[in-house]
Amino acid sequence: MKKSRISLLFGILLTVVGCVKQGEEAKQPNIVFIMSDDHAYQAISAYGHGLNKTPNIDRIADEGAVFTHGYVTNSICAPSRAVMLTGKHSFVNGKVDNLQEFDWNQDNFAKQLQKAGYQTAMIGKIHIDGLPQGFDYSNVLPGQGQYYNPDFIENGEKKRYEGYCTQITTDIALDWLKNKRQQDKPFLMLYHQKAPHRTWMPEKKYLDLFDDTTFTPPANFFDEYENRPVAAEHEMGIFEHMDLVYDLKMLDEEGEIEGKYRGAAQNMYNRMNDEQRAAWDAHYKPLIEEFKSLKPKGKDLALWKFNRYMRDYLATIQSVDDGVGEVLDYLDEAGLAENTIVVYTSDQGFYLGEHGWFDKRFMYEESFRTPILMRYPKEIKPGTVVDELIQNLDFAPTFLDYANTPIPEDIQGESFRKVVSGETEDWRDAIYYTYYEYPGEHNVQRHNGIRTDRYKLIHFYYDSDTWELYDLQEDPTEMNNLYNDPAYIDIQKEMHKKFIEVREKYGDSDELDKENLERFLKKKNIQY
Repeated sequence: MKKSRISLLFGILLTVVGCVKQGEEAKQPNIVFIMSDDHAYQAISAYGHGLNKTPNIDRIADEGAVFTHGYVTNSICAPSRAVMLTGKHSFVNGKVDNLQEFDWNQDNFAKQLQKAGYQTAMIGKIHIDGLPQGFDYSNVLPGQGQYYNPDFIENGEKKRYEGYCTQITTDIALDWLKNKRQQDKPFLMLYHQKAPHRTWMPEKKYLDLFDDTTFTPPANFFDEYENRPVAAEHEMGIFEHMDLVYDLKMLDEEGEIEGKYRGAAQNMYNRMNDEQRAAWDAHYKPLIEEFKSLKPKGKDLALWKFNRYMRDYLATIQSVDDGVGEVLDYLDEAGLAENTIVVYTSDQGFYLGEHGWFDKRFMYEESFRTPILMRYPKEIKPGTVVDELIQNLDFAPTFLDYANTPIPEDIQGESFRKVVSGETEDWRDAIYYTYYEYPGEHNVQRHNGIRTDRYKLIHFYYDSDTWELYDLQEDPTEMNNLYNDPAYIDIQKEMHKKFIEVREKYGDSDELDKENLERFLKKKNIQY
């Protein structure tokens, strides 16, 4: 009798332990989705380009995964973010450019997670007008936001914060994590930084960080755009178009240095308080005098601008990296790291002198490609490298998959959960890209295209009908357009066939292109 009782008690104990263990495995993960603005993958040290050091962002890769082929569907701020939220291409979710309105009433993955019991927050930059839907708490920058003493809109109420935007955004995020969320619920936090968006205004402590560094420009910095006529029409050249006063801070009191956007630069300067302005002047006034003394011209001016740009751009990233470290440290200290998915990405890539450019928009690699780093100790092995073609289209279904929440049928992205865990190698063989904001700033023509693991086909249209084909294995910097090369005629035909297949798969068409163009031109009061 005694033995039977012991056996019964032991059986009950095993059942209880099994249930607890099963409950732990089924526990929904928290999600911290970190997005910066215009952060080039070249400027994250985990990608190995040697421009700067980002130890905290690198922690995510070291303790999880780095994605070598992360891409966007549309390389411009607001449309990229709309794709991220909805899991649908721009021509489906309606936000094809920065001018068109975004319909917050449509579904997004945060709304789905709310239904699944998550508490949700959006903090920082979203660059989409209207009160964010799907979030229990929002505290976001209006529009592009300001680097110094920025305004935020907290749950619909606008207020100004004293300090530096990157640190303020981090402080708001940590305050929500520590004090505002319900501790017994799984959470989703979108933690989105303004930096390193133009005009690359560094934090006080990092103003001098790269003063002693001279950067070597990319090999194609003085690109002459042979056989790439659309690229030649750009207005985003560091030498020709980067504004000395607005972009490079050469705001001299005498007004001797020419700047197209001097008024905007003055407004940003005036926004600072006395302490901030004193630190700013101590750093930039000697540079202004040095520039006046040097009076660089031609290639010397191009290289001077490139180095000033790189120093400021990379300095703003250092503050972003600090913020990532603070959030990761909190997750560790609070015992949340094991059950929290952390993703770091950008809304698109950026040119750091490649082809002589800054900005984004083109389907060439540096702006089409975006950094993606991801940590989730329960499923992702440290040091994982993901080489598959992943897009921002895929974030929404992936997060829903991890949360064990049904993925709506109209989502066009795919969950890469099993790809990153190594459970499957079955994945797409091509990705699709669209860009619509033309005529517009930087003069990048409308285009669409596809990329496979090796080749890229681009079609520029509107007031041209130009095709480009690249062999990325032989020509990773995209200097040699092979579209009319007889040696690649079979590849050209295969890529055209794939282009048609992918467009049909996602529901894009020439008719949709025309409708989007007409809406865009109407917004700009341009006759079609």
